[in-house]
Amino acid sequence: MRIRAALVALLLTAAGCGSGTTAATDPSAPLKVGVSPTPHGEILKHVADTLAAEKGLKIEVVEFTDYVQPNTALVDGSLDANYFQTVPYLDTVKQSSGAALEWIGPVHLEPLGVYSTKHEKLTDLPEGAKVGVANDATNEARGLKLLQANGLIKVKAGTEETATIRDVEDNPKKLEFVELEAAQLPRSLEDTDASVVNGNYAIDAGLKPASDALVLEKAEGNPNANGLVTRAELKGDKRIGDLLALLQSQQVKDYINQKFAGAVLPV
Repeated sequence: MRIRAALVALLLTAAGCGSGTTAATDPSAPLKVGVSPTPHGEILKHVADTLAAEKGLKIEVVEFTDYVQPNTALVDGSLDANYFQTVPYLDTVKQSSGAALEWIGPVHLEPLGVYSTKHEKLTDLPEGAKVGVANDATNEARGLKLLQANGLIKVKAGTEETATIRDVEDNPKKLEFVELEAAQLPRSLEDTDASVVNGNYAIDAGLKPASDALVLEKAEGNPNANGLVTRAELKGDKRIGDLLALLQSQQVKDYINQKFAGAVLPV
C-alpha cells in the first residue's frame, strides 16, 4: 500500500515509544524478527530450528500478513529486526516517516510475475484488458517496469524507478490498471485479465512462479532482493550480524533452492 499520512504518523508515534529496546540490548535475549509468512517465515524458521544454536542464537519468529506492521513494530521496539522488504521499499518508508531503520544485508529475491487465469500469454491480452498492479510506490513501479520490459507499455523517461500508472505515456492496448494492496493481487485474478503479483503472495496463494507466471522478472542485476533490517542502535549488535551470516550461508542457499524450485532465488 502507498505510504500514506496515517502510516507516517503511526511510524513517528512508534518512534517516540521505544518500548522493548532495553531487552534488545541483552546479548542473551532472543531476537524477535518480523517476517512475511512465505517464504521469509519458512526460511527463518529453518534457520531457527537447524542453524541458530551453532551461533548461540535464540530466534522468535513473528509473522505479519502486510507490509506496514513489520516496520511499525520494529520502530516501536516490539521487534529487533525484520526480514520481508527490499531496499527501495525501505527507502520509501524512511523518506516518508523519518524512521531510523538500517538495511543489514540481502538474502533472497522473489521474482515479480504477471499471472492470469484467462490468458496463456501476454500477447493474448485484449484491448482494454484489466491489469492489477500493487498500489504501494515501490511495487507499483516495479510492476510497471516488468510490463514495459515485455512491450506492453512505456513510462515517461526518467520515471522507471518511481513510476505510477499516471506515468504511463504509451499504452497501445489501452490497458485499464487496477491498483490494489499487494496482498490482494492473487485474489484479483478472478476479476482481472492479468495481475502483477509479488513472489511471496504468489507462493502463498498456491501459484508456482516458475511455471504459472506468464513472465517473470530477471534475477540478474535486480535491485529488489529481500533482506534483513534493524533499528539504527542495533546495527552493530553481534546477534544481528550472526543472523545475517546464517541467512546468507550455503546451508540456507541450498534450502531455498530445494524448497522453492526457482520461485525464490538466493542472492
